Amino acid sequence: MKKVMKLSMIAMVASLVVGCASSSEFDQLKAEVEGLKTSVAQASSDAASAQSAAADASAKAAAAESAANRAAQYAQDTNSKLDNLFRKTMQK
Repeated sequence: MKKVMKLSMIAMVASLVVGCASSSEFDQLKAEVEGLKTSVAQASSDAASAQSAAADASAKAAAAESAANRAAQYAQDTNSKLDNLFRKTMQK
């Protein structure tokens, strides 16, 4: 984004140095630079929104992983208890 702004400024300065730019061309270039500034601001806003959504998704994924690990542990504990009960039953 900064490159675009730098290139726009360089182009504007070059056109002023050469002296071939008319007032209307200068105004057109100025309007183009303003449009680019607006686009950069919107892109920055979109990036911040995407970063926030990614952080939220990461937190939800971590919570889901934790819940899955607890469920697996409960299942393993239950299987162990059933195996012990089966062994006791077989010994009688």
